[in-house]
Amino acid sequence: MPFYRNRHAVLAEFAYEDLLDQIVTEKDDVYSVFDINGFRLGLFAFEKKGEEHVFGSNCLPSLSVDSLSVLEKKINGRKVCFPLTRIKDKWVVEIVDSEGNHIEMTAPAS
Repeated sequence: MPFYRNRHAVLAEFAYEDLLDQIVTEKDDVYSVFDINGFRLGLFAFEKKGEEHVFGSNCLPSLSVDSLSVLEKKINGRKVCFPLTRIKDKWVVEIVDSEGNHIEMTAPAS
C-alpha cells in the first residue's frame, strides 16, 4: 500500500529541514520528529486527526524519559491536555507548562 502524506506536513518538514539544516529524523503521516542533539521537536499534522488548530499546538518540544513509571511521576500534579496514551511503541502525554505552552513527553512501551 502506498504511503501518502499530507501536503501541509510535507511542507512543514521541508521548512524545518531548511531552518535546522538537517533532515527529519522520524517521518510519519501524522507525527514527524527532528532530533536536535538529543532534543526532540515534533511536527503534528492536526488536520489528519481532525483536531482544531490552536496557535502553537502543531510544533511541540518532545521530552523522552526511560520508563512509564518515570513518565507518570513527571506528569503527576501537572495540567494534562492530551492524556497518557500508548501510540505505536511509545507512551505519549502532553502537558501544559506554567506559561501555557504544550510539551509532549514520551516513554518506551515495553
